[in-house]
Amino acid sequence: MATATKTPRRLLDDEFVRLTTLMKGADSVELKLTVPEPDHRSTVSALGLDPLDAQIRQVYFFDTPDLALEKRGVVVRARRVQRKGDDSVVKLRPVVPHELPADLRQSPGFGVEVDVIPGGFVCSGSFKATHGPTAVKRTVAGEKPLRKLFTKEQRAFFAEHAPEGIALDDLSILGPIFVLKLRFSLEGFDRRVVAELWLYPDDTRIMELSTKCAPSEAFDVAVAARTALEGRGVDLSGDQQTKTRTALTFFSKRLKAAQQAG
Repeated sequence: MATATKTPRRLLDDEFVRLTTLMKGADSVELKLTVPEPDHRSTVSALGLDPLDAQIRQVYFFDTPDLALEKRGVVVRARRVQRKGDDSVVKLRPVVPHELPADLRQSPGFGVEVDVIPGGFVCSGSFKATHGPTAVKRTVAGEKPLRKLFTKEQRAFFAEHAPEGIALDDLSILGPIFVLKLRFSLEGFDRRVVAELWLYPDDTRIMELSTKCAPSEAFDVAVAARTALEGRGVDLSGDQQTKTRTALTFFSKRLKAAQQAG
């Protein structure tokens, strides 16, 4: 039940101008591509990926059963990462970089990034924080309130953009999603690429390939990445799927069904 956009198209002139403007004010750009599910195995083979080299992650989202945060462009997420500490994020999208307060942009925990997929893009602002290796596990187990998983700055950012009357401790747990993440190199492409495989409870999967770069490099990197992937037979024309939206939709439906049954 993966959520997908329409078949990728070329950006219109005014969209291209808007993308260029957003990138000028962003801290980074992430170029993303989702691979159609029937092509997952052939893509793994073509890129020479070894699943045993992947890092295991467990991703949780937090929202109301009717996704009130998602409707306002607010994403609240926490992750458990194998061999690393946990992390949490409060994200707002879309944003326009030059419209954000100066003190917010100067905060060391805040960043602005433009995600670019074939035929589309979105600019987001995120407050991130790192935690010890048991923080998320203890929180979702109910040993401490959800708000304790977020810093003072994250809580303030949430309060400013969440719908009125909704507090962090009011949110439901949507998850977890198991994710396999693998960093690898492509011959002829001079930067690291990330492959992520998101495994949903209904047995659907989303495979995403991505690479990050500075805004000033984005167009050159996009051309180089496309050339490298096409040279290995990776399909770049499939419908683009959204990992977060797919997860939120799945768990929201499951939560509503459980509430109705109860």
